Amino acid sequence: MAKVVLLTGAAGFIGSNFLEYMFNKYPDYYFLVLDSLTYAGNPDNISDEIKNSNRFEFWYGSVTNSGIVSSLMSRANLVVHFAAESHVARSIFDNSKFFETDVLGTQVMMNALLKSPSVERFIHISTSEVYGTAETMPMNEEHPLNPRSPYAGAKAGADRLVYSYWSTYDIPVLIIRPFNNYGPHQHLEKMIPRFVTSALDQKPLTIHGSGDARRDWIFVTDHCKALDAALHVSNFAKIKNQVINIGTGVATSNIEIAQEVLKLFGLSTSYLKFIGDRPGQVNCHISSTDKALELLKWQATTDLKDGLKKTIEWYKNNEIYWRKLEWMKEVPIYTAKNTVEMH
Repeated sequence: MAKVVLLTGAAGFIGSNFLEYMFNKYPDYYFLVLDSLTYAGNPDNISDEIKNSNRFEFWYGSVTNSGIVSSLMSRANLVVHFAAESHVARSIFDNSKFFETDVLGTQVMMNALLKSPSVERFIHISTSEVYGTAETMPMNEEHPLNPRSPYAGAKAGADRLVYSYWSTYDIPVLIIRPFNNYGPHQHLEKMIPRFVTSALDQKPLTIHGSGDARRDWIFVTDHCKALDAALHVSNFAKIKNQVINIGTGVATSNIEIAQEVLKLFGLSTSYLKFIGDRPGQVNCHISSTDKALELLKWQATTDLKDGLKKTIEWYKNNEIYWRKLEWMKEVPIYTAKNTVEMH
């Protein structure tokens, strides 16, 4: 049955991958995209095939604009809210935009949802960053929220705001907390594309601190499949007003990622470069996968080595895309000593 799908932030990394995945899988679905095209929202992330299709509308605007949001929401059956400022280091240097988009924008989305009876399912994309460093492993959905950066704080605020709306109004909402995504179209400010493009140029791979921080890395297509499952699970009542982690259940250190990238390029570890640790660094993230398997019948199928190979292949084949972003590869941050470092 044909559906109208509203995606916010779908010119960004995960959103654009999800748009492409859904567009190809559901030929009778119609897609509305709202994106303010901030630095990480790139219209080149959306293929010409989709842009030129009669099943696609692009709306340039912010999720804080209640008029645009309400108009689009009133037409939608399925909604996935990706729109957010999403870079930890940038939030340390300048965080005002994070709270505006992530918290106030989510409030606008929730208010519009209350007035939109056509919406059958609304997925809010949160993040594993809301948990902070793992107190128990693996981290399940009951893990305490201890955000360790302004970005994580803003996302935790949005996460709990969504929870408060479903508690008050009983709306058809699901919160997804994805762990660290990687894959095609990711901005060069993120660690894996930064490593990959540096290796392509045979330049040093920059490691924060000792590189021992461990994360659960999920290939973006696996995440797209999880969201698809959530939008189409037959008994939505079972997942309505739930929080579900999306991860692999495997944690890999930053230095191991760098070493694997160097290995895939045939480069030595002499290309590793160590700089100061990032303030608010999360020491370990590893997702429990039990709830996703139980409620969505989903689990990740791409192992890290295969995912890295696919990611490297994409960046090799799309140099024109990422060269334009190279100047944004590093960002300034304020350290605990109130000095500025490039990270």
